[in-house]
Amino acid sequence: MDMRTPLGKVRGLGSAKSGTEHFWRVRTTSIALVPLLLFYIVFLILYGGRPYPEVVSALSNPFVATINGLTVIASIVHMRLGMEEVIQDYIHNEVTKMALLILNAFFSLLVGGLCLFAVLKIAFAG
Repeated sequence: MDMRTPLGKVRGLGSAKSGTEHFWRVRTTSIALVPLLLFYIVFLILYGGRPYPEVVSALSNPFVATINGLTVIASIVHMRLGMEEVIQDYIHNEVTKMALLILNAFFSLLVGGLCLFAVLKIAFAG
């Protein structure tokens, strides 16, 4: 049963066919963040209150640095996708929507770059 109106059928308006891909990207990043954030909880419990040099030394471990980098990447992608969804759902002016989507992409890139820079700086300095 087709739910589109006759005018919609003629114009070819309907699904943009990208909703499923977006859905799976959000779910994949969510699933990836579960073990990564569990690692952080354990890390914070083990190193909370320890001296600064000891924490930096632990963060410069290649395994921990890799987990840090993966967490940053997954978090930033998840954040960008979530904000994209909010912008597309609640902003109705097309010019404003496009501007906010572009700003969201640049903001995500900037925050992700700065976070990865900090992870790499600690990893190679420690």
